[in-house]
Amino acid sequence: MKNEEWKEYKLGDIYEVHNGLSKGRDFFGSGFPFLSFSTIFNNWFIPQELDNLVQSTETEQESFSIKAGDVFVTRTSETADELGMSCVALKDYPKATYNGFCKRMRQYNKSIDVYPKYVGYYLRNPNFRKEFQAFAGSMSTRASLTNEALLGLKIKLPSLATQKEIANILSALDDKIELNNAINRNLEAQAQAIFKSWFIDFEPFGGIKPSDWKLGKLGDFVEIKRGGSPRPIQDFLSDSGYRWLKISDVTSLQSPFILEIAEHIKAPGLNKTVFLKAGSLVLSNSATPGIPKILDLDSCIHDGWLYFPTSKLSKEFLYLFFKDIRKDLVNLGNGSIFTNLKTEILKNFDFALPTEDVLDRFQEIVSVHFIQMLNIQRELQHLKTIRDAILPKLMNGEIDVTNIRL
Repeated sequence: MKNEEWKEYKLGDIYEVHNGLSKGRDFFGSGFPFLSFSTIFNNWFIPQELDNLVQSTETEQESFSIKAGDVFVTRTSETADELGMSCVALKDYPKATYNGFCKRMRQYNKSIDVYPKYVGYYLRNPNFRKEFQAFAGSMSTRASLTNEALLGLKIKLPSLATQKEIANILSALDDKIELNNAINRNLEAQAQAIFKSWFIDFEPFGGIKPSDWKLGKLGDFVEIKRGGSPRPIQDFLSDSGYRWLKISDVTSLQSPFILEIAEHIKAPGLNKTVFLKAGSLVLSNSATPGIPKILDLDSCIHDGWLYFPTSKLSKEFLYLFFKDIRKDLVNLGNGSIFTNLKTEILKNFDFALPTEDVLDRFQEIVSVHFIQMLNIQRELQHLKTIRDAILPKLMNGEIDVTNIRL
């Protein structure tokens, strides 16, 4: 690989581009598989199964099809980080279509050897991502990616064999990351099952809620407060300073723990927000409400978050409790995902406080699960750091793939 010649091509030398399928809201929720904007944004490669459904016709399925090797790119965004996020299909998806806010690139020039997995990693390369951020930064309104701009971007290709070697190295890291994710999902499911057994089905207590549990409202036992935001927030955002937790930091996060926060605020904004230490539990109350997470680092939280300064319940108990009642909270919002989860909704939620010995026994069991999940998540974060560090070097030919052993 060291002396191998890498060739540079415009994407337009390899691919033709096609816009996605636009349908009204009434068409979604049933029908055939649909590749959504969020799936493209959150995945480097399309998942094996598509959860979203749309009522599409045979003609639409033919025009907006998804086949192995297709590259999907988000064409519009509110921020530079959202523009041009890519996701590659590694297999055919019969009858599936894709979102109208995205573009599909399909290879038409078969004389150029392209390995789809390599392309998937290349387009997520930070150096390549800067091209899209430059597009968004040059626009004064909502960014929108043109076909001309997209196809004018360049990609570096080594031989097909080297493309496969590079993709295999990165895939090995991704496989380890996914294995860790799977273990954590299993551990969390176990903890949630124990919670349900004890506090929903009351199995350890003969299937009946014990009479010595104290009835009341959640607010009787847990202090519930909102975060705060210095305004205008644009004046306080910074590349360094105090971490600034956003809802977007957690919407695709599978783990209970937050180990990474993208943005920061300047010190002058500190007295207008809420600063929390690592180990604190937070709950989203706007955008995508009802998501509980546990901080593994210090951070400031804006008013789109709730926090719990004092509580008769552990953060692990509350985490599992909030996961369990999220659907109930949605129903309290007239059956839809409401814009804000008001503190009063939580404070007035009916709750039975178990006795101290029950809580202690439960905590002894589930804390083991949470400790394991945190340790695995930290290892997972380390693997991601390694992958993200070698990715641009591999894509520039700076690393000899024959010297890498995983």
